[in-house]
Amino acid sequence: MKFKCLLLIVTITCLFFFSACSQKAIAPQAEFDTPQHHVNNGNKFLESGEYDKAYKEFTRAKELNPDFSPAFVGTGLVYGYKNDFKEAFNELKQAEKKSKDKEQKLHVNLGYMRVYTLGGEKVEKKWLKKVESKFKNANKIDKDNEKPYYYMGMAYKKALMLKDAAVMYKKVLDLDKMFVEKADKEYAVIQKIERAIPGTKVGKQIALLEKITRGDIAALFIEELNVDELFKNRTKKQFNTSFQNNEENFVTENFVKALPATDIEKHVLKADIDTVIKLQIKGLQPFPDHRFLPDQFINRAEFAIMIEDILIKIIRDDSLATKFIGSSSPFPDLRSSLSYFNAAMVCTTRNIMETKDVATGEFAPNETVSGAEAMLSIRILKNQLKK
Repeated sequence: MKFKCLLLIVTITCLFFFSACSQKAIAPQAEFDTPQHHVNNGNKFLESGEYDKAYKEFTRAKELNPDFSPAFVGTGLVYGYKNDFKEAFNELKQAEKKSKDKEQKLHVNLGYMRVYTLGGEKVEKKWLKKVESKFKNANKIDKDNEKPYYYMGMAYKKALMLKDAAVMYKKVLDLDKMFVEKADKEYAVIQKIERAIPGTKVGKQIALLEKITRGDIAALFIEELNVDELFKNRTKKQFNTSFQNNEENFVTENFVKALPATDIEKHVLKADIDTVIKLQIKGLQPFPDHRFLPDQFINRAEFAIMIEDILIKIIRDDSLATKFIGSSSPFPDLRSSLSYFNAAMVCTTRNIMETKDVATGEFAPNETVSGAEAMLSIRILKNQLKK
């Protein structure tokens, strides 16, 4: 009798404990206050990089339905984008347990594919095998769904398996559904990278970036263009035969010209940046406050100025700096009086840079430069300098 009473007490205690720990769904406060609506909103915020807003939407979906699997996939992706992969996989495991139908199971596999791709070797040495495994799972669920092919393409692209990535993007284009525009854009990037043929690992990695920084372009100029060697071999040596006060000159040279940038000491591309600073490439010099700002994105106008200056110094033709001053602008978005107009003309007339929009002929000076665009420009410039 005592044993039965003890068992009953334990059972009641456990039931009370689990009921206290389990989440209860809250009541919706408006017609569109539904889990699916908030997940849809969260996915839109994910696309635009607004991760805190996305997390808020996915969390609201969980509050409305604590067993709604897509909400957990969403929070898992947010953690993935924020580089918290431990939490990302915890959320995906929850999503997996809560998935109830084929569509939800498909999206769980897509979530795993995306998080493994985001983390790469940081989370798993054989991360690509993991992505391929989840791709097979998703493909079995719905072989005509374009999303598994698209995200498999993104994984192959990250792994620098460009031909495999192109096959996946081509499949998305053939299916001709919602992801066509995105796949078409990625397919064009792959084609640019293949045309550029990056020669170094650094070049291949930077070629994949949607937009590049001042540090990235410094690395490309040194690693891919070998601009330091080109300057050494082709630029004239300058000799100053006038009288110099040695002591005064020593102080000036060391304080003004040789002072390194103050914000690159721990940067992974410091060696390349140091070399570029010494070369004094226009548009890629430290700012007056002695900062280089290595993580600042460059735009197309700045990139054109850099290329123009490199050309002038290597081919020893100072007239290039004023060649198109006074001429009319062929670009609908550029006035000929702009400081970077001549540089834009030098780059486009030599086919080193293309107009951003072929249909309108716009140069788009304020738009960022992708790694693929920069690599292709450098490859064309390199080939022209060989002639």
